[in-house]
Amino acid sequence: MSIVTNLNLITTAKPSAISPVLQRRTKMLAKVQEQLDMCEAKRNQVPFTPKRLKTVVNKATGERTTVETIKRVKEWFWLSTETGKINLAIKYGAKTLKLNKKGANAIEITNGTELIGTLHKLKEAVIAGEFDDAISEASDATRKAFKK
Repeated sequence: MSIVTNLNLITTAKPSAISPVLQRRTKMLAKVQEQLDMCEAKRNQVPFTPKRLKTVVNKATGERTTVETIKRVKEWFWLSTETGKINLAIKYGAKTLKLNKKGANAIEITNGTELIGTLHKLKEAVIAGEFDDAISEASDATRKAFKK
């Protein structure tokens, strides 16, 4: 029992739910990481095939089974036809986030290496909470669309 007495013991309760801001930030962070993994795979010329678990019901027997399937991931970036540079839009769900008060919705990048670096910076910005206002605005717009 001498080991337990040397530990720093406290009385606390585990929180039952995390805040909506933290949930959105975590979701956004996962999507940025997905885009980063896709870019790394393209640079290394390796196929990018993220997996997800899907529950499927067998129509003949009615039995439910869990199957691993390939997840479809849309690219947030594209090659601009006018400038020949890469444009990167940050998305939350299906909504493109506004990046400043003027309404800019994309980042212009010169090459693939800079794209990966920019995604790393975006990841840090999401962790720091810089996109919280834009994410909550997009989330509120989605919520309002369902209330019609």
